[in-house]
Amino acid sequence: MLDTSALILLPALRNPSVLPQRPLISAITLAELSVGPLVATNEEVRAARQAHLQQAEADFDPLPFDADAARAFGQVAASLRRSGRKASARAYDAMIAAVALANGLPLYTCNPHDFAGIDGLTIIAVPHPGAVEG
Repeated sequence: MLDTSALILLPALRNPSVLPQRPLISAITLAELSVGPLVATNEEVRAARQAHLQQAEADFDPLPFDADAARAFGQVAASLRRSGRKASARAYDAMIAAVALANGLPLYTCNPHDFAGIDGLTIIAVPHPGAVEG
C-alpha cells in the first residue's frame, strides 16, 4: 500500500519498479489529500492540489479505515508510545499504518522514519528526488 508521500511523488519517483504491480491506497490518504486544496495559499497551488486529489480518486479504490483498521490502530498507537512518540502527532500516518497492518500489506513510503517503531509493519522505502543517498 502506498502512503501519501509515495502517492504524491509517484510521477517523479527514481525507480517506480520498487512499487507493487497493483498499488493500493487507504481512504486516509484521500482524506489527507482533500485537505490540500482547502488550505492552499494561492489559486495555482489550490488547482494543482485539487487536480492531484481528483486523479487519485479516479485511479484508486481506497481501502477503508474499518473495524479491523481501528483495532490495528491500537497496536500502532501503543508501538509509537513505547518508542516515545505520540500517535496524535502524526495521526494520518498512524491511521495509514493501521490500514496497512489490518490488510496485511507492506507500506511503501518516501518517509520511512515517519513509520519507524511500529510493530509488525513492513516498511518499504521508496527512493525519490531529493532523497539523500545513504
